Amino acid sequence: MEPTAIATPALAGSSTIAQALKGFTLIGGDWVLWILIFSSILSVTVMIERLIYFWRNRTPVERFIEAFTERLGRDDVSGAAALADMTKGAEARIAQVALSRFSDGEQVVEEMMASRKVAERLRFEKYLMILGTMGNNAPFLGLFGTVLGIIKAFHDLSVAGASAAGATTVMSGISEALVATAMGLLVAIPAVIAYNYFTKKVKEFAMNAETIERIILAHLKAETKAPKVRVLRENA
Repeated sequence: MEPTAIATPALAGSSTIAQALKGFTLIGGDWVLWILIFSSILSVTVMIERLIYFWRNRTPVERFIEAFTERLGRDDVSGAAALADMTKGAEARIAQVALSRFSDGEQVVEEMMASRKVAERLRFEKYLMILGTMGNNAPFLGLFGTVLGIIKAFHDLSVAGASAAGATTVMSGISEALVATAMGLLVAIPAVIAYNYFTKKVKEFAMNAETIERIILAHLKAETKAPKVRVLRENA
């Protein structure tokens, strides 16, 4: 009498997991396409929303800095404040906050501008993480869908056998599976372009804000030194 093979619990468990994974892969990659379609809609929505926000919060920086510096040079703080109030954009709002606390001294003004810059930068960077995530991961998600589609195609070939119909089935399955890779790239490329563009705009804002901050602090330091110079001249 031949000994019967007894399956150990470990082997039975691994076999169950393998069967479950195989069943999952044989679903195919159609569901991945739906995820990519949703990701594409989400990316386009974020791009449009960010374009509108950046457009509404743009500042004519060159003209603003020129007029702003000219007014501060004439010690016309109220005129500079009025200019900041009339000008739209994040840079103008930073100048407005600084001039509203101008009489409190250099340290207070510097802290107010620093906090305002952080708040404005966070507003500019809102939702950009979505574009970065889509740009980095959509190609891998598309490749995952393609791999699932190819696995299913070869499974269909093994079921159909090495006939002409089976070869046609596997070629059709592979061509459909490659759509997922193409879709992943279609989602990723615009997302990367938009992310780089908006990131560049955020850096430009940071440099413009730094320029305005230096102009205001330089004027404050000059005002602080002016009374000391007058006192020294009177004593002389």
